[in-house]
This record gives sequence, structure tokens and C-alpha cells, in this order.
Amino acid sequence: MTMEHSRTDIALVVDDSPDTLSLINDALEAAGMDVLLALEGRQALTIARRMRPDIILMDGLMPHMDGFEACRALKADPALAAIPVIFMTGLAETDDVVKGLEAGGVDYLTKPIAPGELLARIRVHLNNARLTHSAQHALDSVGQHLLTVNDQGVICWATPQTYALLARARADEPWQQQQLAPQVRHWFSHQPQPEHQLTLSGLEYPLAIRLLSQQANGETLLRLVDGNRAQGAAILRQKLDLTERESEVLHWIANGKTNRETADILSISPRTVNKHLEQIFPKLEVDNRTAAAGVALRIQVADQG
Repeated sequence: MTMEHSRTDIALVVDDSPDTLSLINDALEAAGMDVLLALEGRQALTIARRMRPDIILMDGLMPHMDGFEACRALKADPALAAIPVIFMTGLAETDDVVKGLEAGGVDYLTKPIAPGELLARIRVHLNNARLTHSAQHALDSVGQHLLTVNDQGVICWATPQTYALLARARADEPWQQQQLAPQVRHWFSHQPQPEHQLTLSGLEYPLAIRLLSQQANGETLLRLVDGNRAQGAAILRQKLDLTERESEVLHWIANGKTNRETADILSISPRTVNKHLEQIFPKLEVDNRTAAAGVALRIQVADQG
């Protein structure tokens, strides 16, 4: 049962039981994985920071630092937060399962561990982690100011461009914890919808965040908006020599809205949207809304680089 990948996966197994460590070590090595071992949470954190494993198998109850506390510490470290953690424990009560998942675990196995089931779960979570990493790498390459936050308003991931803009605004880590997180939590309490925007306070440099979508993992995808740069329709108006209303129509068409949805957003009729599009097409030297949207998207992506 060898896991075929371009490189050998590294698993960190954390358990204070030598018998469990031996069983899992043998199963993972037979599956072609490199295995690191730790006897308690603090040791696991030290190893994870030095070696950065691809997946962590964590016992719940251990001396010194238990698995739940260790997992919370991992998820609080941006360099380690993306590593999937599977809990392994003899605790089978629902509250213990919830505790493990709330700590940041992606899965939960009850002892005694069945090696075949464990390997199957590992494959699933390694693949999910790779897909997430690939998507984030693609977003990094595009150069957009994107970030994700959890329900407490804490940044879980961000593109390099986002970190650069935060640095420009002097929004350092203490500010993110003391100012950004409370503002985001308060904003979330009002249940903002996609495209809703929050202007951030407590900075001399103008920044805002715009809600893009809710992610399957419970995080929220946001765009960081530079208040000193033209945004959305304003960019299109500047770059394409459009009227204010034409630029607004094109902006929403480029964001995937139908003519009727665009009309509702702008409080105009669908017929008026069509009339504006008829004026936009010759200015852009295109003959349909798809081509016009493509022109707008290329301008917006280039501007966010």
C-alpha cells in the first residue's frame, strides 16, 4: 500500500504510549512514509517547527501538554497552521470529539487504531491539504490582496501582496490582534453578505476589507482594499474612458452578475443595462458581454498586482 507521490510524505506521530507509536510507525513506514515520533505536545511543537511534517497524528491525553493544547498552538502559528491534524484517542465521548475538532483537528480516530482505516484517512487529508496549498499558491502567483480569517477575525492565510499592504499601512501583528480581529468579529455579528465592505479603523493609511465568500473549512475569504487606489468601477472608468454608469455596469458584469442582477444592484432597469452595454462594446472594440467582461477582469487583475 505505497502512497505514490513525487516525494516521500512526512508524518509526525504524537503519543505517550510506546506500543501505539510502534504500531503506527510500522504501518506508515510500510506505506512509504517517513515517520517522526514525539511523546508529548511540547516536543511535537519543537519537531514540527524544525521539520514541518505533511500530517500530524495526535493523541488527545498526554502529560505536560496534551494533544488539544498542542493542536491549538499549531493552528496559531501561520507557518504550521495548514498541517492537517488527525486526533487518535481512547476518548469516545461526543464532547471529546467536539473538543478535538474545535482545537483544529480535521479528523478523529478512536483507539485501538486500525492501520488500514488510518492510512485511508491520511490519504484523504493529504490530498485535501495539497489541493488547498495549490489553490493558495495559485492565488499568491496572481498577486491579489486576498486573505482568510476565522470566526474570531484572526488571519489564517494571506497572499504575500496582502502582507506587503498591511506592512505599508503599519498594520503589524499586535494591531491585527488588538484592532483587526475585534473589528472583524463585530462585523461578522451583523452577517455581512458577499461584496459587503468594512472600512478599518485605527490606521493612518486607509484600508478596508471586502467579503468574497465563506469557505468549506469555516474560514471567510476577504479582499484587502487599498484606500489610496481606485477600486472596481473607478478603475474601469479611468482605464477605459467610460462614463460612471457604464463603468458600474461593466464592473458587475465582470463579477459574474446577470443583466437583471446588475439592474437590481444599480437600481435601474434591465433594459437600461442593455443600453449601457451597447455603448460599452464599441468603446472596448468587442461585440459581446463575455468579451467585455474579459477586458474588465484583465484590467482589475493587473491593477491588483
